[in-house]
Amino acid sequence: MGNDGAGIAAVLERLSGAGPIARIVLEATGGYEIPVVAALTAVGLPVVVGNARQVRDFARAVGKLAKTDAIDAAILAQFAEAGRAERRALPDELTQTRQSWLARRRQRLEMWLAEEQRLAIAVRGLRAPIQPHGEWLRRQMRDLDTELQGLIRQSPVWREQENLLRTVPGVGPVLATTLLADLPELGRLNRKQIAALVGGAPLNWDRGPQRGARHIWGGRAPVRTALYMATVSAVRCDAVIRAFFERLCAAGKPKKVAITACMRKRLTILNAMRHSRTGWLPAGGA
Repeated sequence: MGNDGAGIAAVLERLSGAGPIARIVLEATGGYEIPVVAALTAVGLPVVVGNARQVRDFARAVGKLAKTDAIDAAILAQFAEAGRAERRALPDELTQTRQSWLARRRQRLEMWLAEEQRLAIAVRGLRAPIQPHGEWLRRQMRDLDTELQGLIRQSPVWREQENLLRTVPGVGPVLATTLLADLPELGRLNRKQIAALVGGAPLNWDRGPQRGARHIWGGRAPVRTALYMATVSAVRCDAVIRAFFERLCAAGKPKKVAITACMRKRLTILNAMRHSRTGWLPAGGA
């Protein structure tokens, strides 16, 4: 199914005569599904976007290893029947715009980091062409940050929410924008649900009497990455997080485990603040 205007119109025409529709399930395809979802939602059809990894895992679980359009359609139908496809509200146009700019900033950041790594090991003759490109990428990221701040200022609600989040030590414009654009559920879920959604909740790895190490996995990687960087900063500048980190380390926890716990604590604080619309309380707003 194409996501161009003609393809979407053909789909809508076909569905208009299909009778009562309980649910339409699509698989996430890196953003290509958004125009289709928007068109289906606009005419009131119940559309759900399935997580691509979950759909593929489901296919393996039912023994379907091959991939064709027909097989994929059947798997999506089974996935929906099993109750694995949950409906979520489609982000509004402004939110989608911010998400696109954030994604572009992440791409630029990855390119800049790659160039920095190449520069560190490059022979002398190669450093001259690599260094200017790295500097250009840094300027591009600054321009993207300016654009993102401009998009936030367009919305009084977003501006108010960003100001609220940035009262917390260690929460800068990148994390605040990432949370607003990529984690709209912040403040609407409880602490366990929001941690699981981001992928910051430790997962059990036990078998019989054996007790394995807990690991975090899955969730929204861009949010988790931004939260990790902000938490590393918070360990230095936020007395609450620093004390928590030092207490965990003193109890024998590895530093990575302690940082992960601090990430979860920081997310819990931000979630509570967004829910109550209350600014940071230095005395221990946790």
